[in-house]
Amino acid sequence: MHAHLLLLIQEYDISLRLPEIDFSRVEVEWGRLRSNIPEVWKLNNDGREFQAGEALKERGLTAQYPVVVIPGIISTSLESWSTSPEYRPFFREKVWGGFNMLSQVVFNRERWMAAMMLDPDTGLDTPGAKVRAAEGINAASNFMTGYWIWAKIIENLAVVDYDTNNLYLAAYDWRLSMWNLEERDGYFSRLKVMIEGLKKRQGKKVVLAAHSMGATVRQAFLLTYSIYSRACHRWHFFKWVESPAHGGGGPDWVENHIETFLSIAGSYLAKAMTAFLSGEMRDTVEMNPAGAYVLERFFSRSERQQLFRSWAGSASLWVKGGDTIWGNETWAPDDGPEASHSHGALISFRGELILANNVGVAEQTKNMTAEMVGNWILERTPSSFQKMLSTNYSFGIERDEEVLARNDFDYRKWTNPLEIRLPNAPSMKFICAYGHGKETELIVLHFGRYAHAQQVLNESVVDTEPSKEQEAELGSSTRPASDYTSRLRSSWIDAEYTNVNLAPRVRNGVNMGEGDGTVSLLSMGAMCVEGWKRPRWNPARINVTTVELPHRPVPNIPRGGANTGDHVDILGSTALNEIILKIATGVGHEIEETFVSRIREYAQDINWD
Repeated sequence: MHAHLLLLIQEYDISLRLPEIDFSRVEVEWGRLRSNIPEVWKLNNDGREFQAGEALKERGLTAQYPVVVIPGIISTSLESWSTSPEYRPFFREKVWGGFNMLSQVVFNRERWMAAMMLDPDTGLDTPGAKVRAAEGINAASNFMTGYWIWAKIIENLAVVDYDTNNLYLAAYDWRLSMWNLEERDGYFSRLKVMIEGLKKRQGKKVVLAAHSMGATVRQAFLLTYSIYSRACHRWHFFKWVESPAHGGGGPDWVENHIETFLSIAGSYLAKAMTAFLSGEMRDTVEMNPAGAYVLERFFSRSERQQLFRSWAGSASLWVKGGDTIWGNETWAPDDGPEASHSHGALISFRGELILANNVGVAEQTKNMTAEMVGNWILERTPSSFQKMLSTNYSFGIERDEEVLARNDFDYRKWTNPLEIRLPNAPSMKFICAYGHGKETELIVLHFGRYAHAQQVLNESVVDTEPSKEQEAELGSSTRPASDYTSRLRSSWIDAEYTNVNLAPRVRNGVNMGEGDGTVSLLSMGAMCVEGWKRPRWNPARINVTTVELPHRPVPNIPRGGANTGDHVDILGSTALNEIILKIATGVGHEIEETFVSRIREYAQDINWD
């Protein structure tokens, strides 16, 4: 890279004395990054570009409804706007997404982490830092060169006459809580104005398409604007826009402005847990190979813990519904008749505690269900994280219709579909589309654990594997118990535990189950096929259509090809692009319910009533 730059200077006779900057580190890391991404991820095109759009165009179909896209967590690029001297080297450059992110991590690792981390007390930028979401279509088209996100959908929409006049990508800072997203950035207010403007100019109601956590954002917005007013974010928008205290849109705003809501792989009931506990990458939504490489290559688990715990937005992916939804130690609705152990024990401990108290008495740690695991994890997080969670979110289940009505005015409930009602929009179409058939790491984790008599900090360090020092200490039978009193309690995912003969299979300490490779089937589909069929959560009786897309990747085809059902790659699948195009061009009635899993059986086994 350095040599190429010098050749350009010589060719154009530029008189410039360059400092002796060693670019070789960037080149080395770029090479490592590419080698850590499977070959199929390196290719951006596979020959199917624009094909879905061309097929509908041949039918004489063209743009009918304005389209607003809400990305999922980590999909939106973030850029630095700070003019503080320490941040000026990457002013207006991307600190999340793109090649610049890698170079900043290599040369300004500490400063990059300081910029990306939020203040644990305010949930906003740390002193001196100022990071904001990128704007426009490019904000979430590609994570970096060679790795598309929304680009395929945008290409196909363009074929049927969409452009920046009738297509809007509602990028947001996914690190923020829903409250701070509006408080700092005015996100929901601007989204409301944009939707109203699109309807006024185009004369048609708007189609909302949200991916993963973006579905929760949309929910909160619409609920806010129908009263006052979820990629989690989608639900927050619905409620905010309904609420008289926030969006002020009134109870009919959603009905009057939203034609169809398309949820793509919506993580409604749960996803990320161990990210907050141990900094594990495997449990983070949409952590593509490039993003995972950067965080795992340059940052310790402790540093990743700090990042995740400061990103209040990702906490909307906490487990919801407790044992009612997820089962108990011996049973879970998605176990299946062949199950040899249950998904209901979300955390399972193997082996005994080495030292449970100061007299050296060992005891077995109890396996934990959904209602136990939340508190257990919170006990091992800082008080600032616990406060953030309690003041921004709620994770229970509410059946009382009067309480559900009051929850319309409680923003803490707006990211939990089990504690709020769908908006008053009887004519709005609601389509749940997601992939199925890719083995998915569920929340069930098998832990090894050390416990010590005394904790010297309020929060504990939880590692995914014991350190060499821990192993050495545990191997010593002569070490007195008192020597452990200054050590933190430590747990780790037992990555050595694999048993493919069990049902469900256990791989590297994690239960494998049904889903799209990232989010579990129950989280994506249970509300769509059963929960929202009940008037208490859907009083307007909005018609909810579920479309399951089978995961049938083609070997050696980039990103799985036309028939992938992967959580992120589904955005490039032919079937999903056809769904979006049909909705946008006015033939959404052609979309029919399709099931390839047993989600209806699983959901019927949940005690909804």
